[in-house]
Amino acid sequence: MRAAVITAPNTSPVYGTYPDPVGSGPDAMVVDVLAAGLHHLTRGVASGAHYAGTGVYPLVPGVDGVVRDHEGNLRYVVLDDTPLGTFAERTVIDPRRSVQLPDGVDPVAIAAAMNPAMSSWLALRRRIDFRPGQSVLIIGATGNSGRMAVQIAKLLGAGQVIAVGREQTRLKSLFALGADIATTFEDVSVAADVDVVLDYVWGEPSAEAMMSMLKARTDRGRPLTWVEIGSMAGQTAPIPSAALRAARLSVVGSGYGSVSPRDIIAELPTLARAIDDGAIEVRARALPLSEVDRAWHAETEDRIVFVP
Repeated sequence: MRAAVITAPNTSPVYGTYPDPVGSGPDAMVVDVLAAGLHHLTRGVASGAHYAGTGVYPLVPGVDGVVRDHEGNLRYVVLDDTPLGTFAERTVIDPRRSVQLPDGVDPVAIAAAMNPAMSSWLALRRRIDFRPGQSVLIIGATGNSGRMAVQIAKLLGAGQVIAVGREQTRLKSLFALGADIATTFEDVSVAADVDVVLDYVWGEPSAEAMMSMLKARTDRGRPLTWVEIGSMAGQTAPIPSAALRAARLSVVGSGYGSVSPRDIIAELPTLARAIDDGAIEVRARALPLSEVDRAWHAETEDRIVFVP
């Protein structure tokens, strides 16, 4: 079969041939891949930089996608640690890590949106005790996942959503998606009294924002839950010990491992319906899988989805 193949860490995939998949065991199902998104997680796992990677090469990248099973059903699937991902004509899935999709859904839209949308959806639904009416600050809101987080926070009942980013034009566009306030890192103290922070940035920018907010907080005894989701600005953040002592601050992470596979799968049908219904804006750009080497490092506001 044809597939994208990576032969070593930190190298780009090459479109070529790969052995046809063979299912072994009762929980292995060979499926046809219809659409697979190019996510930050996909690149991280493929390069060996992400903790979810196998470290086994050669590998076919792709952590999720929309597939068709042998009975003709559409499924959205999340793959476990495997060297055979979804950037291929066919792959092997564990059906227990998939959900069946209704006929008529757009495979490209689902493949584009589920992974980035899942980050904020799971954080608010499964990682913390989020209650409707609470206020949410999204750090890194101008990225693909951050834009979806603005919409998802509103969809799940946030009383106020504050978006923080650097690019002014993109920030202004977030008002149409539900943001009540859109501001830069320099003015992040306007969000001092929020209940929840969804952080896609981390690193020094987040540490500085955290201290700025805590100093301006009206009531430091009021709980503030900081959820670390992404690390676009660095894998570590220099958080002073005073931040943990001088306010009622809880810092947690959300991602694979901190949310169980069972909890992830349980949330997928509702999230897929929200995407299919148009409740979450999807910016997708479908490309043939044969263009994977050219598109692997492409900078685009749209989510690239490969169609084998």
